[in-house]
Amino acid sequence: MVVRMKRQQIRRALLLLFLVSLPATLFYVSPIILIMGVSEGIATGSMILFIITFILSLVLGRFWCGWFCPMGGFQEFCAGVQDQPVTGGRLNWIKYGVWGLWFIAVLFGVLSAGGIYAINIFYSTDSGISLTEPSSYMVYFIIMGMLFLFAVIAGKRGFCHYLCPICVHFIIGRKIRNLFRWPALHLSGDKTRCTNCNNCSKACPMGLDVRTMVQENQMENVECIFCASCADACQKDAIVCGFR
Repeated sequence: MVVRMKRQQIRRALLLLFLVSLPATLFYVSPIILIMGVSEGIATGSMILFIITFILSLVLGRFWCGWFCPMGGFQEFCAGVQDQPVTGGRLNWIKYGVWGLWFIAVLFGVLSAGGIYAINIFYSTDSGISLTEPSSYMVYFIIMGMLFLFAVIAGKRGFCHYLCPICVHFIIGRKIRNLFRWPALHLSGDKTRCTNCNNCSKACPMGLDVRTMVQENQMENVECIFCASCADACQKDAIVCGFR
């Protein structure tokens, strides 16, 4: 029990750390900066980060979303205001359309620049969010306000479910892993241990119906962020998050 609590404490501490540092790191996690860079033939820090996290998703799935994403962490902390699960359904497909438009914009930028011929990890990140640049911190507050509205109106991690194009990268990485079935981080469920207490579903920051996933032996879910909250909330060890 102590180990479970400590794992979630570490996870929330990491999310808080990345959230607090967001004013300085916003341009590294910005898909817009990536488009701006490739349109000039430059591989930016955000591009390198997206490539690295995609490669990691081939083994870790959406681990980034559950442990490091500052936007996701902010929405999770907003759960104190609105802790209802997202209704989901067809609206979850919106993020795939957003990702498609973004991906097309990236390809168009690369083609218009004639390819990538330079690397600048500090591209457009010289000062981060600075009070001497009102446009920069206004963008920051607009983003945070939008995330807050989605979390409060739509439910748990509403932006992650509906609009985030970055998570689609990790979903694609996970789909590739599932196709080839190499060892990777995953959830395992044992319905014989399940008592239907529903603590797992209540603990899930993505609002997934984990109890039903266990009962139906369908633990693979593209919206799972491998935060292990469900496993740590289960008192009967019916859920395990790991590589075995």
